[in-house]
Amino acid sequence: MIPLEWMPPLMFGGLIVFMLIGFPVAFSLMAAGLFFAGIAIAENFFGMPFLQAIPQRIFGSILANDLLLAIPFFTFMGAILERCGLAEEMLDSMGQLFGRIRGGLGYSVIIVGFILGAITGTVAAQVIAMAMISLPVMNGDTATTCATLQAF
Repeated sequence: MIPLEWMPPLMFGGLIVFMLIGFPVAFSLMAAGLFFAGIAIAENFFGMPFLQAIPQRIFGSILANDLLLAIPFFTFMGAILERCGLAEEMLDSMGQLFGRIRGGLGYSVIIVGFILGAITGTVAAQVIAMAMISLPVMNGDTATTCATLQAF
């Protein structure tokens, strides 16, 4: 018999094992949940009717919540900003503005991040957009900065 206090650490360990085997994260989460639900039913922590009520909770209350639509839409907005080039042009113009200052690229990434955060309204969309845009710029800028320092 497995004590109830051991179930969360075992479930976390099971999730890690599923991911180390090579399952994608979404399927690992599902597999760990179903596997440990079977263990919990076998150990009489809860019964099968508890699992049968899950679809009604998902489709009855969670999917009917209109506030949850904001998360994928704002993430989609961040992807659109990255694809159309608006955020990249903002980063380039801020880079030209702060280019002469030490750490200017970092300042421009922070300021464009503030602006994109206000536009998109979600941290996830802003982080996705800034990571997709600023990482190649920072990698390229690091090489030119090293070449410039070696010239001196």
